[in-house]
Amino acid sequence: MKNLFTVLFTLFSFSSFAQNNPLIISKLISMPKDTIESKKLILSLNNLLIAKEKSNEENTFVWKKENIETYILLDEMNGVEKDKKTKDDFFFKPYLTNIVKLNDLEYYIQLSYIGINENVPILRASFELIAHKENDDFKFSSSLVRNTLSWKKMKINNCIFHYKNTINTSTAKNYGKAVTAFDNKLNAENQQTDIYFSSDLPELLKIIGAEYKLDYNGRSTSTFSSKSGNRLLIVKGDDDTKFDKFDLHDLWHQRLKNVVSSKIINKPVDEGCAYIYGGSWGISWKTIFITFKEKVAIDKQKNWLENYGKFENFGETKENHLMAEYVINALIVQKIEKEKGFESVLEFVSCGKYNAENENYFQSLEKLTGITKSNFNEKVWELINNEK
Repeated sequence: MKNLFTVLFTLFSFSSFAQNNPLIISKLISMPKDTIESKKLILSLNNLLIAKEKSNEENTFVWKKENIETYILLDEMNGVEKDKKTKDDFFFKPYLTNIVKLNDLEYYIQLSYIGINENVPILRASFELIAHKENDDFKFSSSLVRNTLSWKKMKINNCIFHYKNTINTSTAKNYGKAVTAFDNKLNAENQQTDIYFSSDLPELLKIIGAEYKLDYNGRSTSTFSSKSGNRLLIVKGDDDTKFDKFDLHDLWHQRLKNVVSSKIINKPVDEGCAYIYGGSWGISWKTIFITFKEKVAIDKQKNWLENYGKFENFGETKENHLMAEYVINALIVQKIEKEKGFESVLEFVSCGKYNAENENYFQSLEKLTGITKSNFNEKVWELINNEK
């Protein structure tokens, strides 16, 4: 009687969820022979597709053993139904395209999101997942671990490097040291970082289980990441499979976001920190400041308050930009760290997102340094003139 109730409840739940977020299944798809298990599997998959719109940590349909590896895929699946042009939140429909039984406890699943516009099908994305049987339902993981089983691994400090053939050990050691130094500064010890080195964006997408996504059409390189507790996962696809280089500037941003929510990070202050701790575009902080003095601060009538927010680029190109606001904040960060310590720097960088009014920025600035809008120009000139 209990089993009958479970089956009826499952069928009812499946019907309810199917109406809200239907997974379209062609009759050509080979479903599991066990019809009860088949319905449970589809019910769980539908539940996952609904839950992917929540925060990753709230998603109870993720396989816990590979949660962070799955989060990186769920980030790509989030909002995939939506179409900006038609303003239809459910324009792209999920279609089950393949299901393969791997063993008694696992299934390999492929699905695609397709929309129809004037009788023309548009493929938005295709994903692959692994379904893991747990009790009376299924949990899901990305295929990242499965797709990289043959890769090699090397651990340095709290970093685990995943690579196909060879890796630049010297760079990896320097990276591990830099991560430890930044984490110690941020009071974020015992943070584990896993890094996967793929060739390019197409390979990156493939190994995480995003076989195709319209958003990245034509793009060749990128880096994705996800976070869970004290773990950070990074998947690189930037033509550096041997790890011959890394950027301290970018590493600072990465480690900061591992500790502080991006929702409250003030970008100009964050960039100022990155200039101090890691330079920019391979240029040291000292050289950046010298260039700033020669190209921007050469105008002694410059009013820094009036110009703050114009983001004057004094870099060599638009791509390799250097911004006056970032230099100003680098000088302020140096002052705060020297006088009050890094905890106050962390408070400053966490003062809230940049906006045109900048009230949150100036409130924090005044609290930490005594610099106000009325004396901002004078104090910035002092910092510039006192910098060696």
